[in-house]
Amino acid sequence: MTQATLSKPQPNQMIQTKDAKSYAQADIQRIFALQQKKALELRLSTAKERIQKLKRLKAAIFQHKAEIQTALFADFRKSAREVDISEILPTIGEINDSIRHLKSWMKSIHVATPITLFGASSKIVYEPKGVCLVIAPWNYPFQLALAPLAAAIGAGNTVMLKPSEFTPNTAAVINKIVKSAFADEEVAVFEGDVSVSTALLEMPFDHIFFTGSTPVGKVVMAAAAKHLTTVTLELGGKSPTIIAEDADLKLAAQRIMWGKFLNAGQTCVAPDYVLIPKSSVDQFVQYAKEATEKYFASKEENFVNNGDFCRIINAKNFSRVTSYVDEAVKSGAKIAYGGKFESGQNFIAPTILVDVPKDARIMEDEIFGPLLPIITYDHLDDAVQLINSKPKPLALYVFTSSSRTAESVLKRTSSGGAVVNDVILHLVNSNLPFGGINHSGHGSYHGYFGFKAFSHERSVLKSPKFSLPTLMYPPYTNFVKYIVDTTTKWFV
Repeated sequence: MTQATLSKPQPNQMIQTKDAKSYAQADIQRIFALQQKKALELRLSTAKERIQKLKRLKAAIFQHKAEIQTALFADFRKSAREVDISEILPTIGEINDSIRHLKSWMKSIHVATPITLFGASSKIVYEPKGVCLVIAPWNYPFQLALAPLAAAIGAGNTVMLKPSEFTPNTAAVINKIVKSAFADEEVAVFEGDVSVSTALLEMPFDHIFFTGSTPVGKVVMAAAAKHLTTVTLELGGKSPTIIAEDADLKLAAQRIMWGKFLNAGQTCVAPDYVLIPKSSVDQFVQYAKEATEKYFASKEENFVNNGDFCRIINAKNFSRVTSYVDEAVKSGAKIAYGGKFESGQNFIAPTILVDVPKDARIMEDEIFGPLLPIITYDHLDDAVQLINSKPKPLALYVFTSSSRTAESVLKRTSSGGAVVNDVILHLVNSNLPFGGINHSGHGSYHGYFGFKAFSHERSVLKSPKFSLPTLMYPPYTNFVKYIVDTTTKWFV
């Protein structure tokens, strides 16, 4: 048996503070030290051993499926089917993709060697980064905790995982799943508030993977800079949707409404606002109403009783989102659909706003709620100009029947990802990197790109006993000059 043989998982035995939801700095340091030692061992782990760990994780997820559904309903009334579709299924998909391809991902890649290094061979070796910190958000609290975890495990790392304190029931189930599959030295979960995250960020991790808002992403990046720790930042921003004059309005409305109101709009790649020709607004709004009521089998006045439409995560975010509507309406916007709120339930009905001023706050902040502001344009160039006046978004959507129009929009804009004639679905394809750019994030993951995010690409050159560079060692004689001049001519 090799040094990297996996030990049988033991239950986590974390030293909790009296709060029972936060951890003493000493406990964080203790587990960090355990994982540093284990990380050295895991550098020698094989694909087979890592796949066994991924299979353990997958089995634990299925074993606790009902508890996951119950927890997410308790946290913000997310229906069991939406939990399956948006939390469990994508996580299992990521794990399965790693299981199928991990052996090939781990192989060294042999690359060409220039003539100046004649006789040498070159390759890229993928190595685990070491001890990794994963900080998960509250909007998809299960998927966005476990999918990065699976990528880190596949890459051969140890992980300290911090779920969101805003979804405590889901965090508890995540902890239970991890305890059933891993020992502290491999994976450890830290529940608790922002003080726990702050304490974790003081440690010299080998990599930090953070999903959340841009302001907090800046805090994480600043903390990582103190230790020169590499980071993957999955952030957000205002993802625009352009509807061109030749678009199929009914199709566009159906797909935009699904993406906008999934998870009550609390999705980092949700269509944040729509740019549409003035002449198409009324018809689009009508199609949007029809699609929304069909999806949720509810008329506008009955949405509060709908079991498939989840709630805003907490009172603070409820107040923030509803304030966007109040401020926009005072500035001249009109509610074309929805606009019903229930503060006692943190309920905000699917809402469409028209005649929205471009300088309204709803057009500046990421909404993260079931509000869809509609902005009109006279020329497509105006829509492109508006998008380019804002920070680069995480996603961009364009609806058009013209490939030329789609390509024109994509070439003249920048975003983390883009979809033509649909929304959100690019993140389902594990063969595509998912991530942002500048304000919307740094780095990417999913599938092979997740493996790379948690791996160090190490350059390895093997030099023979004799190589051309040895002829260029000092002293710099005329012979050395001849060799240099001759070699230089090869590149002319």
